[in-house]
Amino acid sequence: MKRFLTAGFLALGLSTGAAHAQQCGGDFGQFLQGLRSEAVSRGHDQGTVDAFFRSARFDQRTLDSDRRQGFFQQPFTEFARRLISQNRMDAGRRNGDRYNAVFDEIERRFGVSRGILLAFWAFETDFGGFQGDFNTLNSLVTLAHDCRRPELFRPQVFAALELYRSGDFDPVTTQGAWAGEIGMVQMLPTDIVDHGIDGDGDGQVSLQTSAPDALMSGANVLSSLGWRPREPWLVEITVPDDLDWYQTGVQSSQSVSDWEAQGIRARAGGSLPMPGSQASVVLPQGRNGPAFMAYPNFSVLFEWNQSFTYVLTAAYFATRLEGAPVFDARNPDAGLSGDQMRVLQQRLAARGHDVGAIDGILGAGTRAAVRDEQRRLGLPADAWPTSTLLNAL
Repeated sequence: MKRFLTAGFLALGLSTGAAHAQQCGGDFGQFLQGLRSEAVSRGHDQGTVDAFFRSARFDQRTLDSDRRQGFFQQPFTEFARRLISQNRMDAGRRNGDRYNAVFDEIERRFGVSRGILLAFWAFETDFGGFQGDFNTLNSLVTLAHDCRRPELFRPQVFAALELYRSGDFDPVTTQGAWAGEIGMVQMLPTDIVDHGIDGDGDGQVSLQTSAPDALMSGANVLSSLGWRPREPWLVEITVPDDLDWYQTGVQSSQSVSDWEAQGIRARAGGSLPMPGSQASVVLPQGRNGPAFMAYPNFSVLFEWNQSFTYVLTAAYFATRLEGAPVFDARNPDAGLSGDQMRVLQQRLAARGHDVGAIDGILGAGTRAAVRDEQRRLGLPADAWPTSTLLNAL
């Protein structure tokens, strides 16, 4: 399984079912009964509801996977090198050629680059080779019962029931990722219901067995999330030594032409694309590490996966599949270990910063807090935490 963080296509919003339904927590049997009652109140036949939920069980392995996110503690250069092998490069090119007509149609209808879809197809399931071994219904009801994110997972249970009614979901045999995603590009049930496409023309939407169906459906989801047709998403750049580092990061943007006026250049040479577009300078390992220009389409990818490192790696891999060179790792300052990062997060939280969970992962909240503290302490505010910052705090 290549899903590394919660869910791929986020479908937020609390259920609008029966008011008395237990939203999360408590006795699991009573929780399931609440789901059954709500399903009936939504208009589902009692016999269908009973058959759908009959095999539902709590799955501790799902919760264990949800809590285990250490893979994201790796810095971008290490993470990218582990995920982007020569075998994946070769397989990506082969699949691009094999489904060339499908990608042509996707680009015509949605304007979504083949590189993006190939990258997520590779990372999520190794091009369909391993789509997960978790019972999907059990994972969904377990995560809906868990009170961390019921607003995300409770609606997925009822979407899976819709798929069951249409004959596209088996509560006993359907398997996928631990977070309930199904198929070659790992889509949640709500997204399959809302955006599934029959890409091969056989009259069914089969995301587990049909690459055209999975790719077309994935492109449809990206389009619905605001993907800008035929626009770039990421370009590797070089940055001057005197750049205002506090203006970098995905939370800040300027026009590409303004960035160029400050000395930023495309690493490959020539002008950066779309000079009038707003864009951000992304420095995953600080001012001395790799550097990228992130365009508006880059932010859309966070609806697929919320990990900054994962999204950046997928976006970069997509550019590689479309001909970009290997990134210049340069010479970034040494980062922090997982234990050091947790200490840093504790110290940042003690100063009033919202860093989210103390988990040792350099997420968006921690990056923003690091940047602010670096500026306060007179350090280069590039959002890359080092032992110098840790000691200063």
